[in-house]
Amino acid sequence: MGYFKRHIFFCCNQRDNGEPCCNDYAASKSRRYLKEKAKKMGLLGPGKTRVSQSACLGRCEEGPVMVIYPDEVWYTYIDEQDLDEIIEKHLKNGKKVERLQL
Repeated sequence: MGYFKRHIFFCCNQRDNGEPCCNDYAASKSRRYLKEKAKKMGLLGPGKTRVSQSACLGRCEEGPVMVIYPDEVWYTYIDEQDLDEIIEKHLKNGKKVERLQL
């Protein structure tokens, strides 16, 4: 097993040219929310999960987006309730949240 069981990349790209980007949907704030909540639940750290900010992940029109590796699961989300569901189902219990998958 690698150092982390899972690695989450949140696209937090901000474009200045008016094209769609994930940070138009407060992706940076959402990343901080998920990271803080997962940390309080003891889900982060070696052998567990790592949460990272990413530049463009190439799916701008579907944003905001995050991807969880090595699970190869892409999610979109609207609000903190969606993030809570991802934390509870995917990170804590290993089950994909199909309604949020891309």
